[in-house]
Amino acid sequence: MEELKYVDDNGRRALQVSLRGYDLIRHPLLNKGTAFSMDERQHFGLEGILPNQCMSMEQQASRIYTSLCEKTKSMEKYIGLAALQDRNEHLFYRVLYDHLEEFMPVIYTPTVGQATREYSHHFRRGRGLWITPEHRGRIREVLEQSAPFSDVRLIVVTDNESILGIGDQGAGGIAISIGKLALYTAAAGIHPAQCLPISLDVGTNNKELLDDPLYLGWPNKRLVGDEYDSFVEEYVEAVKILFPRALIQWEDFRKDNALGILDRYRKSVLSFNDDIQGTGAVALAAILSALRVTHAQLTEQNIVIFGAGAAGLGIARQLKAAMLAAGLDEERCRENIAVLDSRGLLVTDRDLRDEYKKELAWSPELATERGFGNHNERGLQQIISKYRPAVLIGSSGQAGSFNEKIVREMAENTERPLVLPFSNPTDNAEAVPEDIIRWSDGRALVATGSPFAPVEYNGKRHVIGQGNNVFIFPGLGLGTLLGECDIVTDNMVTAASRALAECVTEEELETGLLFPKITRLRESQIKVAAAVMRQAASDAVLGRDVPEDPEAFVEAAMWKPDYIDYVSG
Repeated sequence: MEELKYVDDNGRRALQVSLRGYDLIRHPLLNKGTAFSMDERQHFGLEGILPNQCMSMEQQASRIYTSLCEKTKSMEKYIGLAALQDRNEHLFYRVLYDHLEEFMPVIYTPTVGQATREYSHHFRRGRGLWITPEHRGRIREVLEQSAPFSDVRLIVVTDNESILGIGDQGAGGIAISIGKLALYTAAAGIHPAQCLPISLDVGTNNKELLDDPLYLGWPNKRLVGDEYDSFVEEYVEAVKILFPRALIQWEDFRKDNALGILDRYRKSVLSFNDDIQGTGAVALAAILSALRVTHAQLTEQNIVIFGAGAAGLGIARQLKAAMLAAGLDEERCRENIAVLDSRGLLVTDRDLRDEYKKELAWSPELATERGFGNHNERGLQQIISKYRPAVLIGSSGQAGSFNEKIVREMAENTERPLVLPFSNPTDNAEAVPEDIIRWSDGRALVATGSPFAPVEYNGKRHVIGQGNNVFIFPGLGLGTLLGECDIVTDNMVTAASRALAECVTEEELETGLLFPKITRLRESQIKVAAAVMRQAASDAVLGRDVPEDPEAFVEAAMWKPDYIDYVSG
């Protein structure tokens, strides 16, 4: 594993580099391409390898952006950006940083869904690590010899089973980890050399992949039970030894594995689950932003969550934590949050096959008291009619489930209904914003999981905010790492939500936005990271003194994609 060494060279910060010639220009984090100066070309054996003219990063970025704009399909742009990242990471991040609003849907939702499906067919160069059952007993050795850099601080790891809303994608799931880490760097300035994407390729139950002669993953059915658990355990122990200062983000695990892993390891290794905690934090932030418009209190809201998977669980947990912090007792919190799965309202008199659903379920007494004693009258439509929620959140992956009747009934019961069809990708959204706005006569507040265009209705333009976890996880991760924390507490996640909601300007709220504009993403993540550090101090898990000005401290620590001078190492 390599280590980046920065030195002071006659009053300027420089990087020690031992590579020369083709070895240097083929290293994506060291390559400057045509931006190598004449002195560097001579000193590092690059003369003749590059065209004559020296270009600035700005010139390079302009050329790349022009080339990308000529591509008409999102997948073509994805491939173009991936190729750029594989040859020149500084330039990749400059282009992404300068055009984040345009390219975030390309490197992440929704285009990354297609990229994971077609990963084996578009494979060009490996990025990150694949750990398979063939490595059992020596996972530490494989990690040690394969990680490109030694000072790993951030790992996004997936077992590829619940990718977005499209399920088991096998080894191609690493595209999700790569995309998330690119957003960590672009939004929170975490150095790319400190980021490591990992796929725990424990097999796949996707028959289409197993039957595909081009499939690149471990070509077997998924590990399950004790074999799976021991595999994950060996991986965690290896990370703790090799990268003791790293934060692990668990990504796109199946709901039962996701919850089990989160609860099993959150106190023994610095980690969090973005699908559970990150999604919950984004949903809470959307509600807090909406409450600034309606001037109501969180504790007064009836909230329906349609979808009881990992995302639904995370949302319910986060809302409960916020309500408890606001002074409600456990009973009232449970009464204020109704969670439904595909069979209707969760009530403990049902056969709840997933153990965690009991945490979300109402008692039969509460269900009867609220008019849902009949098992056959606990569907989404009946819940909307009798429970009269002000907030409806979709995490079901069931396209079209928020129909006209449901939205119109919500709009009859509350002046400004909040509707959040959060399921990804776009085709899985529970409703499209245009319909929600029209069915509510323009009164609904809307945010979605995937990007949607603004909606024009009765002469007003409604801008649709994307409830993307990118508004939470970069700042949460950065604040945790800069704070040298040894655990990510629930309060730290709640603090991230509140900070995000506070970042939304009055002007943005007026247009319908419940999240900051993507163009303000890095600005918002500074505030989120600072809030996380302050809360970590309150929770006594901060490993350093609280900076006098946390926002300034965070901003100063953020990496920026600028070329640096090289000296011989």
